[in-house]
Amino acid sequence: MTTTEGGWTLPISEGELAGLTRELHEAHQDTLPAMRAGALDLAAEVRARGADGPRDPGRRRFLLGAGGAAAALTLAACSSSGSGGSPAPAPASASGSASGSASASGQYTGDLKVVALATALENQAVGAYQAALDAAKAGRLGTVPPAVASFITTAMGQHADHAKVWNSVLTGAGKPAITDVPLSNQPATLKALGAATDVATVAKLALSLEDQAAQTYLFATYNVTSPGGIATAATIAPVEAMHAAILNYVLGQYPVPDDFLPVDKAAGPGLLTV
Repeated sequence: MTTTEGGWTLPISEGELAGLTRELHEAHQDTLPAMRAGALDLAAEVRARGADGPRDPGRRRFLLGAGGAAAALTLAACSSSGSGGSPAPAPASASGSASGSASASGQYTGDLKVVALATALENQAVGAYQAALDAAKAGRLGTVPPAVASFITTAMGQHADHAKVWNSVLTGAGKPAITDVPLSNQPATLKALGAATDVATVAKLALSLEDQAAQTYLFATYNVTSPGGIATAATIAPVEAMHAAILNYVLGQYPVPDDFLPVDKAAGPGLLTV
């Protein structure tokens, strides 16, 4: 264990955290080909049929059952929640169909609205981890163990990769890429990050973002109409869940698996401000 000058103690050894980060990196690298292939399929589907409407409802139902269940089981292995039961198809926080009404500007509709939401969530995570690194360099978080900084850098890079893939779908469909964080909860997130004075507080904030992202992807596998979108979300979701599991270790919370990952923390398209 490592105790910082601010009195916070890393509950696991730096060697253990470094090992978890290496495993995370390897898992992410393994998912890249499938993630990019899924995004290419999604972009092709969108161009072929437009942003709205399922192309093959029967095939979609089959893929939702296979891909959605596989994602739920994989994510459950990394979950820290104590609640069990099957994942709800439409949580309160993600109410409203993921392929439903357009946002305020009508710029992103149908599955592209879900893609826009995913991109914004990834950008939010990148910004949060970058803010944590900046605060650490400025000495505002006390002493930050090198293994923690390495994990933050690794997770931030993976979120950037995910955002790049989602943006390729948006631009491939003739829509603007999302390079900022058009989410209604972003001001509160920035305020909380700015007020953080230790690693534990930052880790808790990051964990809430990772839980939200992982559950949003699981929600997407049950609600998007595109097989390519389902495949991409199901590929990315386990990596987000690994981020959350490692953060639980950093906080001294052993990640106990659920039978199924819940989706009560999933973000809904209504969170978008574009």
